[in-house]
Amino acid sequence: MLARINRRFVPAYWDDFFNDNFFTNGHNYASEGSTPAVNVAEDEREYRIEVAVPGLNRKDVRIDLEDDVLTISSERNEKRGEKKEHYMRREFRQSEFKRSFQLPESVDQNKIEASHDAGILTIQLPKREEVLQKAPKQIEIK
Repeated sequence: MLARINRRFVPAYWDDFFNDNFFTNGHNYASEGSTPAVNVAEDEREYRIEVAVPGLNRKDVRIDLEDDVLTISSERNEKRGEKKEHYMRREFRQSEFKRSFQLPESVDQNKIEASHDAGILTIQLPKREEVLQKAPKQIEIK
């Protein structure tokens, strides 16, 4: 049985110590959607997709290309150890996501590269040479 807390000596926030709001700090991680945030950028040479995948290794993420559709996916299961723990709260769970992008015809699909660093997956989609904007040049008059 828990002892009753005397509010005169202990701040009121201790009353909520085991309440959901205390642990989540207003953010409900247990019901959070599993779709990662994505940035898409373009410059004159390439498109770039950046995907936030914190906590995932490069082995946990899969990138597929089929019929001009780039699909980024991951499936991760909760690791269950042999040791039995007595949790007061447990939020580890199976998580998975899948994001797909229709690639424009200007992408050179043979030169797509991906890298993973500090929880960010970066996919570089170079443009085909024939669609790259050529630098202006001056034509000599003869």
